[in-house]
Amino acid sequence: MSTSRFAICINNSKYPASLELHKIYRVIPDPDAEQDGDLRVFDESGEDYLYPGDYFVLLDLPREVMLALDKSFTGRDQHPG
Repeated sequence: MSTSRFAICINNSKYPASLELHKIYRVIPDPDAEQDGDLRVFDESGEDYLYPGDYFVLLDLPREVMLALDKSFTGRDQHPG
């Protein structure tokens, strides 16, 4: 089972309505974006968008913490159909 990656926002200067400083965001895999220095995250709109990678610090967390975060984010990222 693969777990998600998480990052904490350290800069929201150009996106104050979309990103909260010091908040943990779930990072969505997007190798093309990452090659360009961007990260795809679920922002405050509940949708995933690209942001500059230097707006975040990727977190290196213990596996059990990552699993707990992954589980808690799962319900928030999905919209009723």
